[in-house]
Amino acid sequence: MMIVYILIAILMFGILIAVHEFGHFVAAKSLGVKVNEFAIGMGPRLLHTQRGETEYTLRLFPIGGFCAMEGESEDSGDPRAFNNKPAWRRFIILVAGAFMNFLTGVLIFLILNAGTGSFVTTTIDRFMDGFPLQGEEGLLPGDRIVGVDGHAIYLKTDLDLFLGRAGDTVDLVVERGAERVTLNDLPLQLRQYPGQETPKYGLYFVEKTATLGDKLMLTWYNSIDTVRIVWVSLGDMVTGQVGLRDMSGVVGIVGMVGQAGEAGAAAAGALGALANILYFTALIAVNLAVMNLLPIPALDGGQILFLLVDKVYSLFSRKHISQKYLGYINAAGFLCLIGLMVVVAFSDVMKLFGR
Repeated sequence: MMIVYILIAILMFGILIAVHEFGHFVAAKSLGVKVNEFAIGMGPRLLHTQRGETEYTLRLFPIGGFCAMEGESEDSGDPRAFNNKPAWRRFIILVAGAFMNFLTGVLIFLILNAGTGSFVTTTIDRFMDGFPLQGEEGLLPGDRIVGVDGHAIYLKTDLDLFLGRAGDTVDLVVERGAERVTLNDLPLQLRQYPGQETPKYGLYFVEKTATLGDKLMLTWYNSIDTVRIVWVSLGDMVTGQVGLRDMSGVVGIVGMVGQAGEAGAAAAGALGALANILYFTALIAVNLAVMNLLPIPALDGGQILFLLVDKVYSLFSRKHISQKYLGYINAAGFLCLIGLMVVVAFSDVMKLFGR
């Protein structure tokens, strides 16, 4: 079954990248930019057809696609070329791919949450025997935890995440009745409680039947939380809290999708496997949306940065920076990204062999 999950993971990547490029395609067509080719897949052409000015192709490897616009990587005299369109139109076209990935993640979360019967809130129901922080200066039943160490808490998963990142003490903000109470330097830590097999924080939370409004809320917060996790992870990379071995590329993610599918199948059969894979796909979709908007050459965010720099430059010089320079920068950035992907893939393979 692992082989099947690996094939599904590869197909998942291909679909998400194709959806991304479809966003660029729809935006470009809607805003009057000439699209020379829209391709599904990469590599040699299998099928192709010409419709008007655009060639539509199906290529051999199902690992993405591309939207080739006139004037995207070099200057063009065509009035409908990308480089000749106003900056606001180019901006919309550039962000459309990431928007489609984010929308895909939201829709998958919505599908998964549609079957939710109940969910655990962040409102404290009761405490485990021996919990030491009960009282007015600590926590009370009915308190709804809305903040941990300055981070807003929307879902129980947020609480688990940021409590897990806290030190010996934690700053909490709780809604207690009609007021918000701040509890600073609270020594809320994992400890062994009677009757519990593993260390716990000592809190039981209220479980609520999910209404339609709750399902929509869960969907939105699942999406926003995924964006936040990406930013937290990037911050950890910058500060050195995570290293190369903590990063995963395509090889590592394919392996994780396989593991998620097997775990879901073991717990709930084929539907469980499907749910786990869909959840993982939603996470990757939102991750792609965020990562593509980073101001890195060869990514959409890098082109948006170039667009802003060009706008500032044109205000002072009344000239525009040639698209060929963007092409050079993107080529250099692409080579760097490929190099990083190779290094991370090698690390993933080493981890598979326990090294």
